[in-house]
Amino acid sequence: MKYSQGKTGRIFIVRLEDGEIIHKCIEELAIKENIRAAGVMILGGADKDSRLVVGPRTGRSAVIEPMELILDDVYEITGTGTIFPDESGKPILHLHAACGRKDKTCTGCIRRGVKVWHIGEVIIFEILETKALRKKDAGTGFELLEPSK
Repeated sequence: MKYSQGKTGRIFIVRLEDGEIIHKCIEELAIKENIRAAGVMILGGADKDSRLVVGPRTGRSAVIEPMELILDDVYEITGTGTIFPDESGKPILHLHAACGRKDKTCTGCIRRGVKVWHIGEVIIFEILETKALRKKDAGTGFELLEPSK
């Protein structure tokens, strides 16, 4: 386990509009408002044809091949995530959401493009006094969080 400590900064209350792509809007806001690090919560609706990464095709393998799920209809969503910069300083949102419709639920990373269906409510809790960032891991290809003290 690796960890570091920060302090709470500003809190942003955001309403995303119908058709907006969640991760793009939140990252654009992070750039505009100079949010370097944050915790993020979202709830609302995900539109048909939104795309989620729903795990690796095979568990522990040499090559990690992500699986993608395309939503077949409108779904309710709730999710949580973080914003931390990559090695170039660009803020990157990593957010997983649970999407449900009737008795069907799926969970995945929104990075491939989840579109808002009418309602997208987001709360962003800024984290100050941290140097944490995402560093590319050669083994997995993932940009892993480095808490950095």
